[in-house]
Amino acid sequence: MSAFPFIDQAIGLATLECVRGCTFDDFILSPQCSVLPRRDPSSIDLSCRLTTGITLKRPIVSANMDTVTRAPMAIVQAEEGGIGIIDRGFRPGDIGPQVREVEIVKRTQHGVIRDPYHIEPSATLAEAAAMMSRSRVGTLVVTEPDGRLRGLLTERDIRFVGPSGATVEERMTPVDRLVVHRGQLSPADAERVMVERKIKKLPLVDDRGLLIGLVTARDLIRQRRMPFATRDDHGRLRVGAAIGATGDYLERAGELIRAGVDVIVIDIAHGHSVVMERAMGEFRKRFGDFQMIAGNVATAAGVRFLLDHGADAIKVGIGPGGGCTTRMTTSFGVPQVQALMQCRLAVGDSGVPIVADGGIKRHGAIAEALVFGGDTTMLGSAFAGTEEAPGEVVHKSVVLPESQKTVKVPFKVLRGMASLEAIRDRLDVEDADKVELEALGAEGMEISVPARGSARTIVRDMLKHLVSSISYGGASSLTELRTLFWKDPKTYLIKLSASSRRESYER
Repeated sequence: MSAFPFIDQAIGLATLECVRGCTFDDFILSPQCSVLPRRDPSSIDLSCRLTTGITLKRPIVSANMDTVTRAPMAIVQAEEGGIGIIDRGFRPGDIGPQVREVEIVKRTQHGVIRDPYHIEPSATLAEAAAMMSRSRVGTLVVTEPDGRLRGLLTERDIRFVGPSGATVEERMTPVDRLVVHRGQLSPADAERVMVERKIKKLPLVDDRGLLIGLVTARDLIRQRRMPFATRDDHGRLRVGAAIGATGDYLERAGELIRAGVDVIVIDIAHGHSVVMERAMGEFRKRFGDFQMIAGNVATAAGVRFLLDHGADAIKVGIGPGGGCTTRMTTSFGVPQVQALMQCRLAVGDSGVPIVADGGIKRHGAIAEALVFGGDTTMLGSAFAGTEEAPGEVVHKSVVLPESQKTVKVPFKVLRGMASLEAIRDRLDVEDADKVELEALGAEGMEISVPARGSARTIVRDMLKHLVSSISYGGASSLTELRTLFWKDPKTYLIKLSASSRRESYER
């Protein structure tokens, strides 16, 4: 079971009093007798629920920040068992760029490709080459305007062919030389046919010869190599996308849903508000029961508010993020452990999951976030500066403390989505053309983060350390660790003094 375990009310309230005013660094967990023979993430159940309708095999979500999650980051997160949330850092009315990011993710992997890129036989090879370059695919399905399959065109078919005006029909492999299957086919059955016929691509058509899908060996191999990847019912990688609560948010949501997005995040700084109430009501009216995460909140009242308005998951965290200055600029917020605890108790038996958003500055805090109340963890700064994070690498001069020598170090930018820089780029405020940006109260900042390697390596290290936490906690799975913790929290919780905090977390 991936659901968060039941919490006895008396135990929950007593623990809440213990953690009031506390963050992750205020506690360390007492080791228990280990039952795991080996700490292998591939053999340990880390499954969790992102929403009431979506389950992840890994509890990692990359944050919807314009310096963190675009298509490359979302692809890595989904392939590793989590999910990425594409940010809404695009200008109002300019919905296309965010939609394209979603489409890139959805077309990266497939079981059966239901809508393969296609081209007409009369098109020129130059047009075909441009489509391949634009879509980053190596095979185009050739169809008539009515959808009838005519053949396949691959990169090899147009390689070394000059701009002579030749057409697709002249270079394609025609349908009578292809192995074609009539009717729908599961990925497993498609693999069997492809092995028997020794082919790499299998078009699917209906009884009239109309194209209904395409199966490729590359996709089947990827699925086998990535058994923990987060996929939808068609074998495509799952991805989420964020919208606001004003302006073009409904039109944006509609286009994202048409592009195949799996979950929409209505993301504003203060989710316990009349603005959110109106946005959620309009969203449900327009899109029914489509999976929707709402936030952010940090109180029991905020959780009940979002539950009442139909959230499928709730994002918890007011001000704990690395690029957020809400607490400094407004003096409002809730320490993250306290926020997670009181929000978990408020969720009760509703079955609505919690996304623990922010405050995780070390890998060990992931385990704490997941036992104190989070079903999943959302991370931003942990993935900033990676190869998959958006933004250009810039080199800055840094003085080495030991030798006092100046060296050039590569950096990328991380900025909170409520920073003036992000607002200026997004202009996602009501009547933005009438608002002086300098008059807005920024609640985020822009900082430089050292450039580092792939986010994939970071995710895998996080999972290894999470499995180690499970081992130290005397459990054999994430769900069991939560169950054991909430059976008797006092067995685990050690509240740290200032000196023990330094001993534990300062290096």
